[in-house]
Amino acid sequence: MGRQAVEPDHRFGASAPLTLGVEEELLLVDDVRRLVPAAERVIADLDPAARESVSTEIFAAQIELKTGICADPTAAATELRDLRAAVRATGAGLLGAGIHPDDGGQAQLIEKPRYDVVKEDLASLLSTPPSGLHVHVGMPDPETAVRVANAMRLRLPVLAALAANSPYRDGADTGMASARAAEVGAYPRFEIPRAFRDYEEFLAVADQLIAAAGVTDYTYIWWDVRPHPKLGTVEVRGMDVQSSAAANAAFAALIQALAAREVELPSLSDLQREALEESYYQAGRHGMEARLMVEGGEAIPAREVAVRALEEARPYAADLGGAGALVEIERILAEGNGADRQRRAFAAGGIPAVLEYLATATDVD
Repeated sequence: MGRQAVEPDHRFGASAPLTLGVEEELLLVDDVRRLVPAAERVIADLDPAARESVSTEIFAAQIELKTGICADPTAAATELRDLRAAVRATGAGLLGAGIHPDDGGQAQLIEKPRYDVVKEDLASLLSTPPSGLHVHVGMPDPETAVRVANAMRLRLPVLAALAANSPYRDGADTGMASARAAEVGAYPRFEIPRAFRDYEEFLAVADQLIAAAGVTDYTYIWWDVRPHPKLGTVEVRGMDVQSSAAANAAFAALIQALAAREVELPSLSDLQREALEESYYQAGRHGMEARLMVEGGEAIPAREVAVRALEEARPYAADLGGAGALVEIERILAEGNGADRQRRAFAAGGIPAVLEYLATATDVD
């Protein structure tokens, strides 16, 4: 296999700083909410205008909806809603959850050259589609991108706690708030990366990792936050997808605002990567009931960390047109995250009620 180092050319600064792009991975289901391996058929049936913004993933029952470059979260939410409507117009059903609650672990895979590499790498680990939310924030230059990516590492545990939306797998409660996080934790290169000294160090580490993994380029490095030179963004990846487009846009608003804060007020932190990784695990295990490490070496309730992050984000969100979108984050603080809501549905009616709740919540837009 040919190997390509990270190209020295990049697109940082190619679009306005702090613009947004959102990618949501959704599950394709039938009328009784079971997975349907129909991604390629659905994309072929899409209106050509929508087809460019919808792509397959390695699992045949999963698709990814991708916005263009958006100035604010409202525009991102509108694009996601329109894309969902276009997919539904093909006759497909959609389910927004980190993992299907009861798929049996026999999901089919898609045959494409890019996925051959992944199949070889992951072997039997590929058993169920893990559905994530990816948020891109435009960066003005490479060094700012590295600095913002370093800082967003510190936010990953609280983002994961807020976004946890996959407690069930194979019809049973896994005990995790995010079974998706546990699933992808077994994959290579799904982790919180080190803090990079500068863009040159990022390039050096990425090039060595490309060589060590035997992959063709850095897009096979699935860190939970990463500079993305080809797009000129910082990409935050470590969250379960949310059921509604509005909720996914809310996370984009929060991330955009926190990135803007970092550009203006660079943070200093004494948190070590090992402590961050442990907090990240605790977030996936306990969701909003987790205790997360903060600066100074103290572990405090995830809810308190989230409230602090919201307060830090608000003035920047207001400037960027995202203040209204943060209502969905406030809703999570008031009513619980997706994992909490799934468990309430299960208590009322078992897995059928969970599936019905998820389908309704995904269709709400």
